[in-house]
Amino acid sequence: MADLPSFSTKEFYWLASCFCGIITCKLVYDLTGFISPFCFKGYGKLSDKEKMERNNRGFSTFHALIAAWASLYLLLFSDLFDEDSSNDLIVNRSSIISNMFLGFSIGYFLSDLAMVFWHFPALGGLEYVLHHGLSMFSISLSLMSSQGQIYILMVLFSESTTPFVNIRWYLDVAGRKSSTIYIYNGIALFFGWLADMTSTCDDFRLQGFFCSSIFLPTCLTTLMRSRRYFRWGSTACSLYLRCWG
Repeated sequence: MADLPSFSTKEFYWLASCFCGIITCKLVYDLTGFISPFCFKGYGKLSDKEKMERNNRGFSTFHALIAAWASLYLLLFSDLFDEDSSNDLIVNRSSIISNMFLGFSIGYFLSDLAMVFWHFPALGGLEYVLHHGLSMFSISLSLMSSQGQIYILMVLFSESTTPFVNIRWYLDVAGRKSSTIYIYNGIALFFGWLADMTSTCDDFRLQGFFCSSIFLPTCLTTLMRSRRYFRWGSTACSLYLRCWG
């Protein structure tokens, strides 16, 4: 009888964190649907599609906050990528925490992609499928090789702009498109995204090709998310992209 393949401790952590990400997304999705009627008076007037999308954006916001906090901690406050903390090249460094966080993010992307397919094209078209597919591929590759995690974390830090995108959608559905907070949120979205890119490249003294390679996919992600609901931000991002090039 052939021996069954055994998983290493590292692989177990990967699978456990991925599964944890999926379960967390499900719990936050249900929790958003449960508390929304008490926090949002117009929730009962929303269509089933809008309720579903609101709940979906609930766990999208939750993951964005986790991603922004974890990326910021690992990049700036932990000693994982400190030049003097190890003799390994920075691009070859990883830790249990960084591996589990990346596994958690894969779980999120799997959950969101499953919803995109299930309700296709209500939650997004092929551009979302492409974005999520490339995201999972790059994260998985970095996770399995234990290389390039610093680059993945920099890109994931740009998730900090996602809450602004979701707030934009909430205000739009609530009929507050002409409100002051709507305008301020749009400005915060653009400048928050701009700060993500400039500060990340500054802090790590990245130049040339790498800054461009980080900037381009993040710009495309922001444009993809905002073009439907925030045309001014989409145009501004396009102009900044031209200036960068």
